[in-house]
Amino acid sequence: MLTFNILALVILGYADASRARKHHSAGCDLSGARLNVPANQTQLIAPTYAPSYIGIGVGTQNYTCNTTLSTYTLVGAYGEIFDSSCLYGTSSFESAPTVASNVWYATTNVTVQQIVTILGLTHNSGVLGQQYYVPNPVGTGLSPKWDFTSSGATAGDPNAYVIGAKVGDLPSANSSDIDELMVKAVEGELASLVFRVDTDGGQPPAQCEAGNITVKYTAQYWFFS
Repeated sequence: MLTFNILALVILGYADASRARKHHSAGCDLSGARLNVPANQTQLIAPTYAPSYIGIGVGTQNYTCNTTLSTYTLVGAYGEIFDSSCLYGTSSFESAPTVASNVWYATTNVTVQQIVTILGLTHNSGVLGQQYYVPNPVGTGLSPKWDFTSSGATAGDPNAYVIGAKVGDLPSANSSDIDELMVKAVEGELASLVFRVDTDGGQPPAQCEAGNITVKYTAQYWFFS
């Protein structure tokens, strides 16, 4: 169960924003939102226009051990993405990824869905959707998919998803954090570009033993149409 200190952190971090928060991006003004990416790099090129959604992913990166190389190989991921679009412009926007990360890492035997509930973002479709991997529709291997077909304002829309191909990859300054990514759509109508930024965790140990592991991570996602 959550400790009192972590629960208090969640309550304090979101109290001011929750009074004004609407419950899905369609009701929030993101016209002034702009993605900032690190300077002096060419892997992530931020659009000059506003995103359609901003969300925080809470989940796991899934790995299997390549016993020949004694290293872990990514075989999938699963994350719930909750809507932080309505936090943009408030003091809670910058702290939201850290709050989510603190709660996720401080818990044991707690599911992603329970974390979303704890953060108070399940009412009126606060969950935007899910992120996971599917077979590459235009090649081999696996591709990331963001699926908003069953949640939020886009629930019931069969085209509210995007399967992407990585076009930019910026390693994190912290070796325990997964890379920041720029992903271009290859299928679906949810977005033409997706950015994974502000990552925390998700990297496997350097060496492995036979078997599969899951590694917790959080990240902020920006979706551009």
